[in-house]
Amino acid sequence: MQSLTRRDFQQQALGSLLTWSLLDTLFSRNAFGDEVKLIASKWLAELNAMSLDLKGKKLEQVQWMKQVEQLLAKVDLAEMLKFIDFDALTKDLKFQDRGELSLRPKMPKIEGHPTLVYGNQVFALNKDRSVVPHGHDNMATAFLILKGNFHGRHFDRLEDDKTHMIIRPTIDGTFGPGTYSTVTDVKDNVHWFQATTDGSFIFNIHVMSVKPGATGRVYIDPDGEKLSGGRIKAKKINHAEANKLYG
Repeated sequence: MQSLTRRDFQQQALGSLLTWSLLDTLFSRNAFGDEVKLIASKWLAELNAMSLDLKGKKLEQVQWMKQVEQLLAKVDLAEMLKFIDFDALTKDLKFQDRGELSLRPKMPKIEGHPTLVYGNQVFALNKDRSVVPHGHDNMATAFLILKGNFHGRHFDRLEDDKTHMIIRPTIDGTFGPGTYSTVTDVKDNVHWFQATTDGSFIFNIHVMSVKPGATGRVYIDPDGEKLSGGRIKAKKINHAEANKLYG
C-alpha cells in the first residue's frame, strides 16, 4: 500500500467520522505509521467528545443525526478504501448462513488515547441475508455502506406495549456504497437492511446508553396489522425468530 504523508492524510480524511471510526481496523492491521497514529488519536478524541456531548445532553439526538450525516456525506469512499488492504481485512471470511457476520476490530492502546464511549463494527452479508428488523432502546447509531448494495428500510417507533410496537415507514430504498443512515430513540428508530448483492459490507458506529439506563435491540416482525395513517402493529419477537423470518 502506498505510504501517506501527514498532508495527504489530513486532506483526504480530516472531518470524516467514518475515517475516525475505521481507525480501529486500520490500527489493527498496522496500516498507519506512528506519525499518522498520533494525528488519528486526536481525531478519535474529537469523536469521543461528540459522543460525550450526546450522552451529556449537550447535543440533542436529532442534532447528532444531522451532524453525523453531514460528516458521512463528505466521505470519499474510494480514497477511504485505499487506506485499507480490504482483501486482507476480509481474507478467509466465512459469511453467516442467516443474518449478518459482525467483525469487531480491537482498538490498540495508544499513549494518551481517551477511553472511548462509542463502539463500532463491520457487518458482512451475502445476497438475501439481512441485518434483521429491530428497534433500539437508548442508543444512537449510524450506518455507512462500504461495499455492495442493500434494500434499506427505516420506521419511526410510535408506541410500545409488552407484545407489540406501533411503527410507521419513513425510508424505503436502495443503499449503495457511500450511502448512509442514522438512528436515535426519537427518529427512524427501527431499521432493516437486506443485502441484494454478495459480499456486502456495512460500517456501524453506536453510542450506547445515551441516557442512564438499559440499552439494546428490540426485534420485531414488521409484517403486522395495518393501521390508519400508514402505521403498522408489529409483533415483538426474539433474535432467533427474527433471524428465521428475515435473516
